[in-house]
Amino acid sequence: MDEKSHIVALDSLELGAHVFDFQLDSAYFGEIENSELLGGEVKVEAHLNLREYDFDLDIAVKGLVQVTCDRCLDEMDVAIDAEENEWEWDDEPKLIDLSWLAYELIIVNLPLVHSHQDGGCNPEMDALLQDHLCTEVGEDE
Repeated sequence: MDEKSHIVALDSLELGAHVFDFQLDSAYFGEIENSELLGGEVKVEAHLNLREYDFDLDIAVKGLVQVTCDRCLDEMDVAIDAEENEWEWDDEPKLIDLSWLAYELIIVNLPLVHSHQDGGCNPEMDALLQDHLCTEVGEDE
């Protein structure tokens, strides 16, 4: 396995169970172009069971990632705790990039809207938003 990118060459492994534990950090997320992840610390645990003609792969991710708040545009933390064990392959891979699979698992488990809890947004931006908030005016007014 290539430690930097966590690429596993299946043909170099013995048959049986293998466990890969590693961290994805802000340096890793920073190398990915156009990523919505600004940084983070995520523990990854991958279990690979290699058989003669196929394999099973389970990946679990747990930690915090930083994203941009959709409301105030400040950085915010999002907790990630996800697991996937039903990976599908178009062909029989010879190499598996565990770090990329973990990244994809993180991305699909992010909430659709990134926003601070009530009162957690940048107060200056929140005040600007309130000044420009459109409200519906009733017919009587």
